[in-house]
Amino acid sequence: MSAEFSREIVRASKRIKYPDGAWYQSLSVADVLGLSKAHEVPGREVEIAALEAGVVPERYARNMKTFSLQQQTTLLESCVSVVGLGGLGGTVIEVLARMGIGTLNLIDGDTFEESNLNRQFLSAEETLHEAKVEAAARRIQTVNSSVVVYTHRKYLSEKNTAALVSQSNVIVDCLGSLQDRFVLEKAARKAGCPLVSAAVAGVSGHVTTVFPEDSGLELIYGKPDILPSAGAEAALGCLPQVTTLLAALECSEVSKILLNQEPLLRNHIIAVDLLDNSFEVLQLSRPA
Repeated sequence: MSAEFSREIVRASKRIKYPDGAWYQSLSVADVLGLSKAHEVPGREVEIAALEAGVVPERYARNMKTFSLQQQTTLLESCVSVVGLGGLGGTVIEVLARMGIGTLNLIDGDTFEESNLNRQFLSAEETLHEAKVEAAARRIQTVNSSVVVYTHRKYLSEKNTAALVSQSNVIVDCLGSLQDRFVLEKAARKAGCPLVSAAVAGVSGHVTTVFPEDSGLELIYGKPDILPSAGAEAALGCLPQVTTLLAALECSEVSKILLNQEPLLRNHIIAVDLLDNSFEVLQLSRPA
């Protein structure tokens, strides 16, 4: 962006206070939308230019006591693929959009059915039988119109997955099928991209992070050629409280990967059981 555009952003900004009394320059959502329209650029480009000029887009103001201006810029410049837009994925996209991930690449070939209503935040009585990617794109537009959204109404296969996720900085596995998880892991390795994976079963589940050079999901599930098609949730169901918790843990891993923060759940899993309130971090193997 030009120096004049930066000056225009600064002129549009207002000096206001954080709750702790510290002052900062703020750019309102309305001003982001106005500048985006006037200059025919995506809202995320306006927000990136604002941060580079030392101005905080107001929608991210409560991020700023944890993230720096540069870290928020990094999130806006990042692309995250979310594969599976059900219980985990619907919550993941909500958190990532509000966090300020600049580009979300969404993949799911399914539609909503009545049994989704107990846990899938994108589902509602009026969205039954609607494509999940369409509901996801609409929700993100409502929450954060600055986010660039790509949608793919497709089921995973050995042929299409690598191309679908090739431009990602991080890939988030929100799938139910064990075989599909391994297909996605293979594609993530081909893309040289970290994968954050979660699985739900009843009131328990786990989250792990896999880098391309790691042993990965095989350490949890065994060899992919001897697995059942469905995970444990097929037998145990999945409740909204654990689905929401695991999705939040996935989002935490995503932000730490993008911002080069440690520790990660790499070569580890965090295993959660809400029935007995247990949270355990278990080592899978030593780092490569």
